[in-house]
Amino acid sequence: MCGIVGVTGNSNAKDILLDGLEQLEYRGYDSAGIYVNDQHGDGFLVKEKGRIADLRALVGDEVVGSTGIGHTRWATHGVPSVRNAHPHVSANGRFFLVHNGVIGNFAQLRETYLQDVELKSDTDTEIIVQLVGKFSDEGLDTLAAFRKVLSLVDESSSYSFLMMDKEQPEKLFVAKNKSPLLIGVGAGFNVVCSDAVAMLTQTHDFIELTDGEVVIVTPDQIKILDEKDHEIKRKPFHVDTDPAAAQKGAYPHYMLKEIDEQPGVMRTLVQEYFDASGNVKIDQDLLDTLGQADRLYIVAAGTSYHAGLVGKELFEKLAGIPTEVHVASEFAYNPPLLSKRPFFIFLTQSGETADSRQVLTQVNEWGYPSLTITNVPNSTLSREASYTLLLHAGPEIAVASTKAYTAQIALEAILVKAYGEAKGIQKVKDFDVASELTKVANGMQELVDEKHNVEQIAKEMLSTTRNAFYIGRGVDYALAQEAALKLKEVSYVQTEGFASGELKHGTIALIEEGTPVVAIITDPKTAAHTRSNAQEVLARGANVLFIASRDLATDNDQIVLPEVDPLLSPLVSVVPTQLLAYYTSIQRGYDVDKPRNLAKSVTVE
Repeated sequence: MCGIVGVTGNSNAKDILLDGLEQLEYRGYDSAGIYVNDQHGDGFLVKEKGRIADLRALVGDEVVGSTGIGHTRWATHGVPSVRNAHPHVSANGRFFLVHNGVIGNFAQLRETYLQDVELKSDTDTEIIVQLVGKFSDEGLDTLAAFRKVLSLVDESSSYSFLMMDKEQPEKLFVAKNKSPLLIGVGAGFNVVCSDAVAMLTQTHDFIELTDGEVVIVTPDQIKILDEKDHEIKRKPFHVDTDPAAAQKGAYPHYMLKEIDEQPGVMRTLVQEYFDASGNVKIDQDLLDTLGQADRLYIVAAGTSYHAGLVGKELFEKLAGIPTEVHVASEFAYNPPLLSKRPFFIFLTQSGETADSRQVLTQVNEWGYPSLTITNVPNSTLSREASYTLLLHAGPEIAVASTKAYTAQIALEAILVKAYGEAKGIQKVKDFDVASELTKVANGMQELVDEKHNVEQIAKEMLSTTRNAFYIGRGVDYALAQEAALKLKEVSYVQTEGFASGELKHGTIALIEEGTPVVAIITDPKTAAHTRSNAQEVLARGANVLFIASRDLATDNDQIVLPEVDPLLSPLVSVVPTQLLAYYTSIQRGYDVDKPRNLAKSVTVE
C-alpha cells in the first residue's frame, strides 16, 4: 500500500527519494511527496496528487540536500489530494512526518490534545506530527516528544513512522508497529524504506526492525532502541535480488512479463526443492512438526486464498489430511473451533499482509506451529512464523498477482510430496511432482506462446461487456474464483466465479443475451456436468468460452489446455484467464499494472 523512503548523508537525496518512490509505484497509491533539507536551515516540501511523474515535474533544481523523506499515499483517511498527501508538517514548521498504517484513536487524540491547533489535512497522520510539535514546544526534546506520542497511540493502530526535525537535519527518527520498515546500510550514508526494492540501487544490506523499536539514523550510525531506551545491536541481512529483475525490460507492462515468467518459475522451484536424485529438499524439522498435525489451517487473502483452495485439494486428495482454508480478515475476529493438533500455513506474496499477520500473532500466542509460504525472505510473516518456504518467483511488481499464485500452488504440491513421503503414503510416493511440474512448465510455455489467440477472444467477448462469469467444479471452481478476481481487478468488469452446479440455484437469473460465461473443464469426473451447465446458460443467450484440457476438449472448444495431472490443472488453466484479464484491461485503455483503488501489499487491516 503506502510506501516510505528516506536517506541521510547523500548529496543526491532528491533523486534517491524520487527514484525510490518510482520503485514503490507498484504498491498502489494516489498521491506522493518529498521533503529535502539542505543542512543549512532550508527545507523543500513538494507534494502532488497523481503519479510520481507528476511529482517529479514539480521538483525544481532548487531542491537540493543530503537528507530527506518521501512517501506514496494510498488513501485511508481523507480523499486523495495535495493537502492530504505526505509528508505532513507540524504547526511550528519544525517536524516533517511520513506514515504507513492507520492510527485507531486519532480522533480521541485530536479532541484531547489539539483543539487549539488548526489542522491542514483530513488524515490521521497529521495528528501524530502535530502532537510531536506540541510536546516539543512544551519543552521535551525530539526523541522524548516522539516517544510520548508513541505511548499515546492505542494498540489497534499500525504504523511505520519516518520523521525529520528541521533543527537536526542529519537525523531520521523511525518507529514501527505492525507495518514493515527497513534500514538500509550504505557507504557513508544510510537509507530507510518500507520495501527493499526501493533502495536496491543504493544498497543490498538491510536491517529489519521489530514492533516497538525506535531508531535514530544518521549518515554514520544506526541506533536501535527498545521500549526502555536500551540500545540493540543487529546485523544486516543481504538481499541478492538484482535491481534489473524488477524492471519491465522489453515488455510493455509488468503483468505481461510476469505471466510469461511462470514457466521459468516452475523450473526454478523444481531446482530449488529437489536434489539430483529427485528427493524433496525440505527441512526435516518442518516435516516432523507437520507430521504431528491432525488438521491443517491455510490462512490467506485475495489471490493467495484462492491458491489455498487448490492446496486444500492437494493435501486432502493426495495426503489424506483434513485441511481448512480461511480468509485471514475473517479468521482474525471469528476463529473456528480448532482441532487438538493444528498446523497453520500462511500464504502471502509479500510476507507483510496485515490481516494474515494478525492471525499469526494469535497463533503464536496460542502456541501452535506455523509455516509461512512467501516470495520475500526476511519479511514479517517469515520472521514470525515457525518455518518459512520461499517461492523463488522473483520480484512481482504488477498489482494483480500472477506468478506468485502459480508458485504458491506448485510449492504446496511440493510440500504435499515431502509430507506424504515422510508419512509413507503410497499415493504420494507414486505422484512424481518434479516430473509433473516440468510438464506444467512446458504447458505454460505453450499457452503464453499462443497469447495472440487469447487477445482476439478478449476483444470479441470482454472488451465492452459490463459483467462476466467463470464457472467450474472442484479445482476448476477454485480456479474460477481466481480468474474472476483477476478480470475484475484490472479491467473493472463485474465478474463472479461460481460452482457451475449452483447456477440454477439463483445466479442463472443474471444471464442475459450476450453475457460472457467462461467454463473451465479439466476434471474427467465433472466435465460432463460442467458442459451441461454451460448448455443451460447457452440456452438463455450467454456467450460461452470453453477452456478445456486436451483429453476432455471437443472440436468447438476455443482454448485447449495441455494435459497435466487434474490436481495441478489450475497451474495451466489459469494462464489463459490471466491473459484474458490483461488484454481486456489494455483494450479498455486502463493502467493494467496499477489498477484503481488497489495496492500490492495490503499492510492495513
